[in-house]
Amino acid sequence: MPEPLRAKSGELTADEILDALREGRRVIVEAEMLGGVHEVSLRHDGTTFYCDTPTTLHKHPDEEGMRDCILKMGYARDE
Repeated sequence: MPEPLRAKSGELTADEILDALREGRRVIVEAEMLGGVHEVSLRHDGTTFYCDTPTTLHKHPDEEGMRDCILKMGYARDE
């Protein structure tokens, strides 16, 4: 399994995150939430995109849904 890509919120673009996910890499993003800094794990199993936060697991059936989530949650910087 490839080494996870680690970044802070806003460090990478949505395209850079999605490229890593398509390559089979997990992306770990440090994000401020719930009054602290937490790690969010983004991954793709070849069919479904996952966004695993400290409170919930979001599933997205396609890349467009994952891109919207990444941008809405502030994990990526504006492109």
